[in-house]
Amino acid sequence: MALSRRDFLAGAGGASALGLSTVVKAAGRDSTLPEISWRLTSSFPKSLDTIFGAADTMAKRVAQVTNGRFKIRVFPPGELVPGLQVLDSVQAGTVEMGHTAGYYYVGKNMAFAFDTALPFGLTARQQNAWMYAGGGMELLRGLYKEYNLVQFPGGNTGVQMGGWFRREVKSLKDLRGLKMRIPGIGGTIMSKLGGVPQTLAGPDIYPALERGALDAAEWVGPYDDEKLGFARIAKHYYYPGWWEGGPQLSFIINQQKWNELPEAYQAALEAACAEANVTMLAEYDAKNPAALMKLMRQGVKLHPYPKDVMVAARKAAFEIYEDEARKNPVFKKIYDSWKSFREAEIQWFKVAEAPYQNFIYYTK
Repeated sequence: MALSRRDFLAGAGGASALGLSTVVKAAGRDSTLPEISWRLTSSFPKSLDTIFGAADTMAKRVAQVTNGRFKIRVFPPGELVPGLQVLDSVQAGTVEMGHTAGYYYVGKNMAFAFDTALPFGLTARQQNAWMYAGGGMELLRGLYKEYNLVQFPGGNTGVQMGGWFRREVKSLKDLRGLKMRIPGIGGTIMSKLGGVPQTLAGPDIYPALERGALDAAEWVGPYDDEKLGFARIAKHYYYPGWWEGGPQLSFIINQQKWNELPEAYQAALEAACAEANVTMLAEYDAKNPAALMKLMRQGVKLHPYPKDVMVAARKAAFEIYEDEARKNPVFKKIYDSWKSFREAEIQWFKVAEAPYQNFIYYTK
């Protein structure tokens, strides 16, 4: 049994008495429910408490509302499987559950990018709106089902920074031959602009940057980036992360293991994933400002991407989408929904959100 839409959306707020009380009544007071232990493998290093912590938040809530009878143990990358093999391990049933980013797996099907972010796509709020109320979750569930998986939104960082560079990027030509850690479609676009993209899991980025295997690297934003120490090697910090305007992470579950869960445990897990999804974004929004100031005190230089880079990247992005939609029916089905939703959201945000933000941010 899944939660009703009303209970599910209420639970997504993380503090809904209605959603969580429903789960507690179903899971916490039924002494006939079995004891179950699962393992979750994460793509994200344990040192990054906000992004790795979303899985801990989810697991602790599941245990709480089931009186400890449904336990999920969270493992960092490398302890069970490498960080970029989470989907494969959950699909095969090696572990029951994973926490990862869908766009790590665009090599299987580019449609997985919709589960994280498409360059010049949706903001975090818009991604949640599309997923929970705009049909996105149903479409992505269809994709994941082909891989023996069930998917739930599992966090969002908000718009990310544009990466760390050893040397300044003054124009489009400065990207030629530049080796950059940037996964997913963002990497494909960087390649079209002349760069040399590479996909590396979080723990592997700093060593590659340190030994010169990378000229640049992007991760998330100030709070995580400061912890990873990128400022010790590359002082030029760019914005915005045009490839990740609202990147969503996901919890993925082996389909058979999901089907075997008692209905009350399914409801508990669904609500806990929604809580973790909201909580991660709140934590990043609260922690990034102080972290950015700390980086600035370390001599980091902030730069906006040059306009010619932004214009060329956006043009390349939608050329890629349209081309993929012509040859990939799965991508096209999701893209048609996503594109229509994005266009409507842009018109709405132009009316209310953008004018309000521009006034309070730039008017003294």
